[in-house]
Amino acid sequence: MLALLSAGIAPTLALMTFFYLKDRLDSEPVTSVLKTFIYGALLVFPIMFVQYAFLEEGIGQNPWIRSYILTALLEEFFKWFIFVYTVYKYTEFDSFYDGIIYGVSISLGFATVENLLYLFAHGIEYAFSRALFPVSSHALFGVIMGYYLGKARYSSNHPRLVMFLALFFPVLLHGSYDFILETIKSNWMYVLIPFMILLWVTGLRKVKLANLHKAPQLDYLHKDQHLQQ
Repeated sequence: MLALLSAGIAPTLALMTFFYLKDRLDSEPVTSVLKTFIYGALLVFPIMFVQYAFLEEGIGQNPWIRSYILTALLEEFFKWFIFVYTVYKYTEFDSFYDGIIYGVSISLGFATVENLLYLFAHGIEYAFSRALFPVSSHALFGVIMGYYLGKARYSSNHPRLVMFLALFFPVLLHGSYDFILETIKSNWMYVLIPFMILLWVTGLRKVKLANLHKAPQLDYLHKDQHLQQ
């Protein structure tokens, strides 16, 4: 039991630490990050219930609908919703990169519970592949969502459009990830590995771009220091 819990939680800790330490400005309070992580974790159960209901009724079981609507849209919409209505107006959300921290936190909260449930059902032997693919992909969807929500708040003349993109791109990528698994049964790794490499390259580029953007508060602080000198 302890080994299974450790295997299920370890990739989350590694990924959360990695993206948390990438913050070059002012790290977010751990309590705020933990709170959003819990919100993401709690999302698993109502979403699983809805997905199970559609499965039992035989509704929307076409691979396209199952991948892009019942999985990607449903999961990413509720992550986006939680972000917008619990994080977006936080006083702690005071820099572009904070969007990535909170996006990753919500996504990894969801991914951790989902991962633990899967490992309890299927066994610890799947822990490594789950860490490489589903858990890390959720983290990267969170990076992209958080990047655009950070941009909407701090670096856009059209924040509503950018907030829509914060939902659209994760849904598109998440749906594509699931569609690969749905339709390519035997040689899925030959497609999924390049997909994951591209996803990591995109995510790390978003991290770099977000870190290049100074928070307005820091700009004011630098100006004040300059005036005092």
